[in-house]
Amino acid sequence: MCTAVTYKTKDFYFGRTLDYDFSYGGEVVITPHNYCFRFKNMGVMKKHYAMIGMAHIAENYPLYYDAVNEKGLGMAGLNFVGNAYYTENRNDKDNVASFEFIPWILGQCATVKDSRKLLEKINLVNTPFNKDLPVAQLHWIIADCSEAITVESTKNGINVYDNPVGVLANNPPFNEQMFNLNNYMNLSPKSPENHFSDKLPLYCYSRGMGALGLPGDLSSQSRFVRVAFTKMNSISGSSESESVSQFFHILGSVDQQRGCCDVGNGKYEITIYTSCCNANKGIYYYTTYDNHQITAVYMHKENLDGVFLIRYPMIKEEHIKMQN
Repeated sequence: MCTAVTYKTKDFYFGRTLDYDFSYGGEVVITPHNYCFRFKNMGVMKKHYAMIGMAHIAENYPLYYDAVNEKGLGMAGLNFVGNAYYTENRNDKDNVASFEFIPWILGQCATVKDSRKLLEKINLVNTPFNKDLPVAQLHWIIADCSEAITVESTKNGINVYDNPVGVLANNPPFNEQMFNLNNYMNLSPKSPENHFSDKLPLYCYSRGMGALGLPGDLSSQSRFVRVAFTKMNSISGSSESESVSQFFHILGSVDQQRGCCDVGNGKYEITIYTSCCNANKGIYYYTTYDNHQITAVYMHKENLDGVFLIRYPMIKEEHIKMQN
């Protein structure tokens, strides 16, 4: 499964892990202003905000997993299997397919406030990209430097939740994930004190006992709690290198190692890539399962007034710096 998070120091950062047992083949993709988005039901968007993110390219179309636009608005789609529900077209709504949702929002909106206006009119429809790529069951986080929201399309309709923690995982629905945090309100980064009983001589027997009780399994509920706690208690300097380093450490708290999540038939879910985008500057950083060196692509070094997608295949091989 996957986890997304926001982080703010001097600049605003947005990113996610993508966890699965195989890859569709992601690339860092920059979509310039004049690339023509052809929507299934909403016509053509000839001019829009430029954006950068991780995407699978099919039929010269960027199927974004996560992206940030030039205005600093970020968006990511995460698996929401069993709860996501899309409908048929409606005449009174903007009928957008789930695979079009990220460019639909990032192409037109500069802020979360802007996206809320579009969301009032949206209807997410059950239209596949093609016969080989069925409809993905997703929910989304949308965030800027001021706020974050979660968008879920279920049988009850479109739900837009304020996301004060700036975190998204998978199931259950977001409101249940947030409610579950109540069970961990006693967590602290400080060493624990004996509240069990004043009749027992309980004590801290080592250093490193802060966050005692933080869940450590790979379920989406536990990952939500773990990355939320890590993020909310995170401390770093405000420089670019310190901020980016800390961001990867935050998401490192929910990294999935091969062999720990058996999905059957000899397959294992792993963290295929981890991303971190400086949304203010348009710099997309990433690591992969087999390459822990941080790689960066800078959107504003490219011609953003072009018409063609700009593609950077992921560097997947480990780069080790020898010191002797």
